[in-house]
Amino acid sequence: MALMITDECINCDVCEPECPNGAISPGEEIYVIDPSLCTECVGHYDEPQCQQVCPVDCIPLDPERKETHQQLMEKYHVITAA
Repeated sequence: MALMITDECINCDVCEPECPNGAISPGEEIYVIDPSLCTECVGHYDEPQCQQVCPVDCIPLDPERKETHQQLMEKYHVITAA
């Protein structure tokens, strides 16, 4: 699954630089995650780094974007092949 940022986000800016794929960016009101770039850090780390640093725990799995570990790994290979 891709991750998502909920409206509990306090715009602290700690998650954006932690994303190895550049999937996190400022949105109109809160930070957002581009699901086409989010691999939950598969291929880079054992755990999603944005979740590790978020002080308000507002980055859950997006239930509308279910992906297997294999799909996330394939997405990682596509993103990093450039």
